[in-house]
Amino acid sequence: MNNNKSKVLVTGAAGFIGHHLSKLLVKSGYEVVGIDNINDYYDQSLKRARLTDLGIDISKIEDNTPLVGEITFVKLDLKDASGIMELFKKEKFDYVVNLAAQAGVRYSLENPQTYIDNNITGFLNILEGCRNYPVKHLLYASTSSIYGLNENIPFSTSDHTDHPLAIYAASKKANEMMAHSYSHLFNIPSTGLRFFTVYGPWGRPDMAMHIFAKAIVEDKEFEVFNHGKMSRDFTYVGDIVEGIKRLLPKPPIPNNPKFDPNSPDPSVSSAPYHIFNIGSNSPVELMDYVKEIENALGKKGKIVFKPMQPGDVSTTYANVESLFDYIDYKPSTPLKVGVKAFIDKFLELGNNP
Repeated sequence: MNNNKSKVLVTGAAGFIGHHLSKLLVKSGYEVVGIDNINDYYDQSLKRARLTDLGIDISKIEDNTPLVGEITFVKLDLKDASGIMELFKKEKFDYVVNLAAQAGVRYSLENPQTYIDNNITGFLNILEGCRNYPVKHLLYASTSSIYGLNENIPFSTSDHTDHPLAIYAASKKANEMMAHSYSHLFNIPSTGLRFFTVYGPWGRPDMAMHIFAKAIVEDKEFEVFNHGKMSRDFTYVGDIVEGIKRLLPKPPIPNNPKFDPNSPDPSVSSAPYHIFNIGSNSPVELMDYVKEIENALGKKGKIVFKPMQPGDVSTTYANVESLFDYIDYKPSTPLKVGVKAFIDKFLELGNNP
């Protein structure tokens, strides 16, 4: 590969957002090294299909063995501290984007330990890599779930986030605090990105859009919680990765003049540290979302209304003013366009009865 290109580590490269980001960064002239443990939280065939789309020969995947396609891919687990450190030592990354994590609010109710192992211990290993082999900028995925009991709508990064509702959100809150400590102690420029209900082609099968679409095409019932009285700041994956790409070469600076230690804003610091929301800034009623899926499929769904699930919230809504001020960008893909893109890929991948 061209050694003059900036080199980016993308963790979770076989994942939904990681796959899209890897393709965009390659197209934008970066050299990308992607890692993923290809776990079985959901169907591994989808992860392997994403890697195939990135030009990786999945028949040759072995632990810790690099494969070259559009990106260089290494099957590696974030929990493998020595493997992560060896990768940092070998590759000398310019940038790191940490997207690998155990996802899912509901799954965390039954499997809390995996969130500690993957999201906290795994992230610590990334921070240690950045500490020992300094990078220009570390970006990492946080979540809108972090706002928890906060009902100050729209959610702002200046709000405090001390009341998460599930261990998934708590693990992401821990990531933000860990990143701040390392930014302060070791001068690692870090940016946390609170994603708001990301959707689009190649999406995860445990997410609402996939669950709803699959049930509709198979003529099966599907559950809608809180009796449909929910709204989400649905954000198209293409907008998410465009935001990440624009943030990559703009690391936070130390001694941010917006930080007042007598009245601290949680999203900035005297350390090179920043937090942003990435959302569409336009909440959609859940039932309107379902209707868009029905319209794209040309078929009505069989809905079963259920009460609110533990650990869930009724509304998410991102204040993205600080993101817009920083990179002159905010997500803008209309829901209808994004839903059609998802459904087209959903049917192409064979999710069809």
